[in-house]
Amino acid sequence: MAAPTRTPRGKWIEEGLRALAAGGPDAVRIEPLAQALGVTRGGFYWHFNDRSALLEEMLDRWERATTEEVNERLEREGGDASAKLRRLLALTSSSVLMTDLAVRDWARRDQAVAVRLRRLDNRRMDYLRALFGTFCADADDVEAGCMLFFSLLIGNHSIAADHGTRSRADVLNLALRRLGAP
Repeated sequence: MAAPTRTPRGKWIEEGLRALAAGGPDAVRIEPLAQALGVTRGGFYWHFNDRSALLEEMLDRWERATTEEVNERLEREGGDASAKLRRLLALTSSSVLMTDLAVRDWARRDQAVAVRLRRLDNRRMDYLRALFGTFCADADDVEAGCMLFFSLLIGNHSIAADHGTRSRADVLNLALRRLGAP
């Protein structure tokens, strides 16, 4: 008789991130995750000691996916700082953003998550400073540009407004030019 097939650890984490994006940390429960994966909850305990361990690994995965992997991809694909900023806007999908927003909401109620979010946002801002610093000479312009760009990155997917005859991509390009990106 063949050994039972276990649901990979990564599938639990992915499903947990989907649940987090959809309903916040309270939606990340073992039984509903098992149902969504089409398995019993017993398989969960092959990979995680408890729900807290899953939540921690979900935050690890989210951090890697939204910072390290994105920065590595931007650097690997090359181009000047302006091209990297444009690609960063394009890479930030609404599903990634929904998880990011859920983590931000979670951080309002959980100090450990808030500390982690601050650390991650500081890393993101450091990367943006490096990019903006290539075409902005003034430190105040760099900081303001980074803050506005980061706000645009997070808020863009939440805005449902039309832009007349302009596409969203056209408006984002206009915004980048106004921020000083050539």
